[in-house]
Amino acid sequence: MRYDRAHLNGVLAICAAEDWPSFPGDPERAHVVLTAPGVTSVVAVENNEVLGFAYLQSDGHIQAHLSLMAVATPHRRRGIGQALLEYAAPLTGALRIDLVTDTAQDFYASFQHHTYNGFRIYPG
Repeated sequence: MRYDRAHLNGVLAICAAEDWPSFPGDPERAHVVLTAPGVTSVVAVENNEVLGFAYLQSDGHIQAHLSLMAVATPHRRRGIGQALLEYAAPLTGALRIDLVTDTAQDFYASFQHHTYNGFRIYPG
């Protein structure tokens, strides 16, 4: 389902568990980012618990970028990550999704894809 403010604490908990400090460090900013124009944010929820989330940015026509996606550790290997990406992809309106990963190469390779080298630039 699409993210809304009721899911924020669950998303923050997953980010904290992954040692991703940006969102938990400023919850209000995280909510603004997750609901910004051009952003698609989705969550997997079971019994009111956020099991996973995906956050994508898109121009709405051609290009999207999967910026963050994670599934809570106890809920991995249940197809939740795949379901999140398959649900979110058409919502972006894009023809393709780019992403960078340090730890989930095999997971993303299971989707139809082309492999490219890339860089992450940190301005300033």
